[in-house]
Amino acid sequence: MSAAAAVVIRGVGQIRANSGIHFLRGSRRVGFGALDFDPFASISPCRQISQFVKSNGRRVFLVDTLALVRRLEAQGVPSKQAEAITGAITEVLNDSLENVSHSVVSKTEMQKTEMIQETNLSKFKSEVQSSQEHHFSLLQHETEKLRHDIEKMRSELRHEIDKVTAGQRLDLNLERGRIRDELADQNAETSNLTNKLDREIHALRAQLEAAKYDVIKYCIGTLVSISAVGLAVLRILM
Repeated sequence: MSAAAAVVIRGVGQIRANSGIHFLRGSRRVGFGALDFDPFASISPCRQISQFVKSNGRRVFLVDTLALVRRLEAQGVPSKQAEAITGAITEVLNDSLENVSHSVVSKTEMQKTEMIQETNLSKFKSEVQSSQEHHFSLLQHETEKLRHDIEKMRSELRHEIDKVTAGQRLDLNLERGRIRDELADQNAETSNLTNKLDREIHALRAQLEAAKYDVIKYCIGTLVSISAVGLAVLRILM
């Protein structure tokens, strides 16, 4: 028991199994050999761990040290050892609770952290929503711009097609008129040639008729002359 008290007084802070001092987390009971008592009996269960440690570093007694010394003395522990054990237990408990208070976050800090996280989350959501709206607006603007450009290109292409079609139609009409004029000229020339040929044929026919009459007349004159000569010769001979 004295060895355990010496170990606790030196403030090692960790309790080994062979020292005779041990904490049972489930039952919160402390044993010193044959002694068995609950050092947390005087602590209110509603108080938080951070309430047992002051900010200025001063220690707060977690147990009723006088009652604990009296109980140890009642168990047959000498007064000095009882005071030393009580002081060691108080020191160990304070150190343990300080470590726990440094590693455990209080409810206020948790609520503050949650509020900060919720604020950051809301800010992030608003930024994401704003970014999405901005990107959507830019995308819509680009889409409208592309649509306007496509409509403009379509209008220009339609205008060019109409222009080319009108030009081709005009060229076709001009070519058709030119061909029509050429055909009319050729028809006129053909008619003139036909009329000229007809006139020449009629002239040749008239010339042939005149030549035929002349030949007949010459033949008749020749026959009459021959007959007259023959009759004259016959008359002379007779």
